[in-house]
Amino acid sequence: MARASDKVLKGDACAPQRSLFYALGLTKEEMERPLIAVVSAYSEIVPGHAHLDKICEAVKAGIRMAGGTPIMVPAIGVCDGIAMGHIGMKYSLASRELIADSVETMVMAHAFDGVVLVPNCDKIVPGMLMGALRINLPAIVMSGGAMLPGDRHGKAMSLSTMFEAVGAKKAGLIDEAELTYVEQNACPGCGSCSGMFTANSMNCLCEAIGMALPGNGTIPAVYNERILLAKHSGMKIMELVEHNVRPRDIVTAQAIENALACDMALGCSSNSVLHLLAIAHEAKVELDLHKINEISARTPNLCRLAPAGPDHIIDLHRAGGVGAVMKELAKKSLLDTTCQTVTMHSVAENIAQAQNRNHEIIKDIEHPNSSTGGIAILFGNLASEGCVVKRSAVAEKMLKHQGRARVFDCEEDAIAAIYAGDIRKGDVVVIRYEGPKGGPGMREMLNPTSALAGMKLDQDVALITDGRFSGATRGAAIGHVSPEAAAGGLISLVAEGDLIDINIPEGTITLLVDEDTLAQRKANWQKPEPKVNEGWLARYARLVTSGSQGAVLK
Repeated sequence: MARASDKVLKGDACAPQRSLFYALGLTKEEMERPLIAVVSAYSEIVPGHAHLDKICEAVKAGIRMAGGTPIMVPAIGVCDGIAMGHIGMKYSLASRELIADSVETMVMAHAFDGVVLVPNCDKIVPGMLMGALRINLPAIVMSGGAMLPGDRHGKAMSLSTMFEAVGAKKAGLIDEAELTYVEQNACPGCGSCSGMFTANSMNCLCEAIGMALPGNGTIPAVYNERILLAKHSGMKIMELVEHNVRPRDIVTAQAIENALACDMALGCSSNSVLHLLAIAHEAKVELDLHKINEISARTPNLCRLAPAGPDHIIDLHRAGGVGAVMKELAKKSLLDTTCQTVTMHSVAENIAQAQNRNHEIIKDIEHPNSSTGGIAILFGNLASEGCVVKRSAVAEKMLKHQGRARVFDCEEDAIAAIYAGDIRKGDVVVIRYEGPKGGPGMREMLNPTSALAGMKLDQDVALITDGRFSGATRGAAIGHVSPEAAAGGLISLVAEGDLIDINIPEGTITLLVDEDTLAQRKANWQKPEPKVNEGWLARYARLVTSGSQGAVLK
């Protein structure tokens, strides 16, 4: 069978290309084997990626053991925690498209035969998978693994604890010494932040969708199991190349529905909605918010990991991991277990030996946390194209809420009001012009939500935005409001003091203002000037679609 690498390695016409491979130090024998790209997001600025050099070396060892020639190529990555709360966050979601483009570029330009993707954090995981689906060469995801939780006087904590501690300090609930203690102990080492935040959500969903080996989602970064998994992933890509199994053979409509069912059961980040929509787009699979709601309605929530509960990814791993969750779902036929995966086995075969070892962390399917999924899509006049909330992280009393709007045209103004004590119990904080176009980049806003949580207001105040909320967010934080304000969505017409009704069980969100008043406001509305007029973010703002479409580029 002809290989993709034949275009640069076979025949007299490829002698110039071969001379450049010799320049890299490759032998004739190495050039006779399949060339495998190991796409590494290693850098020294992202804690979740600081150890990926070791993961990549293990992957490369596995590829060599199985008869391939591994070559590492780079990908960028933004640390959302470091980027949070300033202009840096405008680059985070937008970087997903750059990562997908770079995977396409590096793999196609150099004629690789297969790809091992080595990401770990929020946008890097979906970005790499989108690129792999686009080029549709044999590929496997090998993530870097979760950070261990920190210790707070005997209780586990994570980065979300740190952000909430800032709010607690502002409210006078903790002192400087305690803030410093949390600061120095919340993140004890490398890995993706330790709760079911966006990075770990996507690492788990790569396993659920069939593009990663069992264990990818939950084995901690510092465990030897992670290195062993990397070696096995390196070996497995050679089998996928040999049998010509490609990403679009695996990421089918049924596989995406499996991932969504696991998303609901695990209580994943609301950002997973954006990413699964974008992944489906690259896989040529139709998916919309209504389908997501259908799956949520029939899928029980089985896990309440941080920020929704006290447990972390390491606890899920010890309880049986993603496989145990999938096995619970399969008991009620909530998965298509015939789907093919990168193991070269079906879902049914993959989960046959899985065991639920802790029914407190992974609830039995007969006794779930709730009968519906961890994510809900709301529709109404305020979000005619939909918006997203992590239902499993919302307090029971806030599932239905009606309150007066407190309106802010950027994240910074909202944070200032929260820290100044201007937000009262019952308020609905509206943060607009932070959508894909308006932001631009649909900033993730952990600062305002964690400030409210730290001030003990998260069970009394709702937040609504056309931007996004972090996977570490808890409370009635409703994001991805579409159409966004910059596109003339109704959120642009909300005025201070308007009543907003939120009904998460019924899936509705309504601005309680009469049509005549809204028409008058619409007549007076003027589209704002772009916040960014230069650099690639300006180009992104022109090309990006709605959050309801996954914020993919046209």
